[in-house]
Amino acid sequence: MNSVDDKTIVRDYFNATGFDRWQRIYGDGEVNRVQLDIRRGHQQTVEQVLTWLQADGNLKELSICDAGCGVGSLSIPLAAAGAQVYATDISEKMTTEAWQRATAILDTMDNLKFVVQDLETLGGRYHTVICLDVLIHYPQAHAIAMLEHLASLAEARLIFSFAPKTFWLSILKKIGEFFPGPSKTTRAYQHREADLVRELAARGWGVERSAMIQTRFYFSRLLEVVRT
Repeated sequence: MNSVDDKTIVRDYFNATGFDRWQRIYGDGEVNRVQLDIRRGHQQTVEQVLTWLQADGNLKELSICDAGCGVGSLSIPLAAAGAQVYATDISEKMTTEAWQRATAILDTMDNLKFVVQDLETLGGRYHTVICLDVLIHYPQAHAIAMLEHLASLAEARLIFSFAPKTFWLSILKKIGEFFPGPSKTTRAYQHREADLVRELAARGWGVERSAMIQTRFYFSRLLEVVRT
């Protein structure tokens, strides 16, 4: 199955059963033990990104593209901190939910815009481009092409997360495939960090900061790359 099929699968999933599942996980309602663990892991990833950006002390001066914004877990606090945020997601249901959450929290939406759009058709120029928990849905070649495109939109920095490909995590993934359940997600792809870093380095980007976010059921490698 090719990358176009993967994109269709992701769009259809997050506009149907996937939306119901992840809207609960990213919310604050009651969820099961596994979903709660994933919620905590995702929130740790968001908090790590916010910590990096706030430490730089210039958040109010930045234009930021949140590519694959989901329900606004990162976009909303970025806008609340004063950044100019352009948030996109392939799922109309996700962006609608994000907009509803934002309008209930923020005093103004002047610096936050939500758009239904896939990563490949994104345009514009932004100081920082961020893409969290998206690459897991796409195979290696497609993920690299996405990163290359997102990097072309960033003036100074690209921040992204991915599921790292290691021996132990590959075993866990195989075990998980024996228990699909009624809320089975899309295919989950792991990526070798060295491959992603090498491809970006060839295009003039180098790793500035990194972090590993790990809970019992959530594993995410977070990288910040800057122009070298």
